Amino acid sequence: MPIKTLKKKEVPKVIMAEKAGQFPFTRGIYSTMYKDKSWTMRQYAGFTSAEESNKRYRYLLDQGGSGLSVAFDLPTQIGYDSDDSMADGEVGKVGVPISSIRDMDRLFNGIPLDQVSTSMTINATAATMLALYIVTAEKMDISAHHLKGTIQNDILKEYIARGTYIYPPEPSMRLVTDVIAFCENHVPQWNTISISGYHIREAGSTAAQELAFTFANGISYVQAAIDTGLKVDEFGKRLSFFFNAHNDFLKEIAKFRAARRIWAIIMKERFGATNEKAMRCRFHVQTGGSTLTAQQVDNNIVRTTIQALSAVLGGTQSLHTNAFDEALALPTDQSVKLALRTQQIIAHESGVTKYVDPFGGSKVIETMTDELEEEVMAILEEIDHMGGSIKAIENEWIQNEIAKSAYEHQQSVDNKTQKIIGVNTQIDHDDSEPNLQAIDKMAIQRQVKSVKTLKTERDNEKVKIKLDILNKTAKSTDNLMPSIIDCVRAESTLGEVANTLRTVFGEF
Repeated sequence: MPIKTLKKKEVPKVIMAEKAGQFPFTRGIYSTMYKDKSWTMRQYAGFTSAEESNKRYRYLLDQGGSGLSVAFDLPTQIGYDSDDSMADGEVGKVGVPISSIRDMDRLFNGIPLDQVSTSMTINATAATMLALYIVTAEKMDISAHHLKGTIQNDILKEYIARGTYIYPPEPSMRLVTDVIAFCENHVPQWNTISISGYHIREAGSTAAQELAFTFANGISYVQAAIDTGLKVDEFGKRLSFFFNAHNDFLKEIAKFRAARRIWAIIMKERFGATNEKAMRCRFHVQTGGSTLTAQQVDNNIVRTTIQALSAVLGGTQSLHTNAFDEALALPTDQSVKLALRTQQIIAHESGVTKYVDPFGGSKVIETMTDELEEEVMAILEEIDHMGGSIKAIENEWIQNEIAKSAYEHQQSVDNKTQKIIGVNTQIDHDDSEPNLQAIDKMAIQRQVKSVKTLKTERDNEKVKIKLDILNKTAKSTDNLMPSIIDCVRAESTLGEVANTLRTVFGEF
């Protein structure tokens, strides 16, 4: 049964008497915003092998990064070990391959997990990746109670935009809520889900659709958690979001402001939240990957700077700036350092952090904020009438709406009503490629060999026992996280855990 729809007339408009840190948080979720503490500076990274990725993480921390953001390769994202035939040609290409606890130990070797906040972009296998992280921390004598970070764990947008799902929606939603429930008691400082509009925007949505489809998914997650008996004022404090920043500078600032207001209203009016911490829309922003051009790649530095500044002026809690060469390859040390320096210059030299919501009160920004809010609410009402986001995904309405927007944007580029420097105007025919990051093929071979070695060296009888228990747990209604953690401790691989769940849940 659809949850009560908010009518437009019920939406309170922001007035300048509203202060940052006060409901509905249009001006920011904290009263002082960046005056006391900067946003977390993350750089999304992961490639070739756990060892090489570990070097990149250490480099970023040495360069002043304040958080880690892990990119996993495609086999890891969809539950295949590096030695699986399904992984051929994809190991280590778009991120780090993680097949076992040994890989995870190497990935975070020498990094104090009780002092560093780690974000992991993983969805279908999110529960297993969190289990691996918890066990790696245990081996460092670090309690799960001290771990800080975020697991994306947003499976619904995979059906919409990315495609890295494994199981059908119902068991996938169970895994999501099992993680939320487990972390509430055992990993209390962990953000249990990062509800992502980033990939929806990358697929071609408008700014308003990015918010609407993200919040529609968020509504489904909140309702699912409530249906399992969880209290919205408790688990709501650990929900987080992940948004995109594109080139329309003022609209992006307005989008972030509208996002806070809309989510606060949803949590209070739809779900009856009374704890203001559960109403806050805390979010990470990544600059727009789809806006990067392979032509005249240096221009991407300017694009990223504009986008990063909009995220800061919009009040983000965490930020990743894309490297200028990422339209062509994984970033080099040089390009990723420049991307991090972009954040640091904004933070320490631009002066914008001295003010809270510095664009608040601007007629342009306030009007844009209101207009985006109304458009988002109208889309949410339409999704409600369909029965919610899962129904809208299953009948492919959301996917079709994104496809229409993507087509319209491409038409505007093709007919040059939308100018893209270096692509459809100001073209350089002698444009040269920069030095690019290369994939280490020997490292990939070592990774595959290490997984095969693990499977001969470990106690395979113990692995079988733990996987059998996981199979039985999956057939019950018990929380899956404790059993997955036991499998990981016994050195079961990510692929073996995923295959065990495949036999019970099936594949989508």
